[in-house]
Amino acid sequence: MPQIAHPADVFAAIAEPRRRDVIAILSDGHEYAVNEIILRINLPQPAVSKHLAILRKAGVVSASTRGQHRMYRLNPEGLKPVREWMKTFERHWNHQIDQIKLRSERRALERLIRFEDTPEK
Repeated sequence: MPQIAHPADVFAAIAEPRRRDVIAILSDGHEYAVNEIILRINLPQPAVSKHLAILRKAGVVSASTRGQHRMYRLNPEGLKPVREWMKTFERHWNHQIDQIKLRSERRALERLIRFEDTPEK
């Protein structure tokens, strides 16, 4: 079972762009060996291993051993602190989306009224 990291650890871990690239690679739900991640991210093995270790310590990825390979998988539950933090801002986004929807519906109605008011030739 993955360790539970402090939320600050998760934010620090995902703050680095290359680690977000690793997360993106693992986001398809498959397990990847370090060499497979290296090919996709185009970084040297020591750098990829370092990023994976930080993500693992933060609980964002988990690792298992298969033969001689260490396999990494995204642990979506490890990103929960980020999701919880982002939820505080959803009301702002939802308000903006509601406003855009209202404006677009109003414009569509105005176009319909103009179209109906246009005399036939």
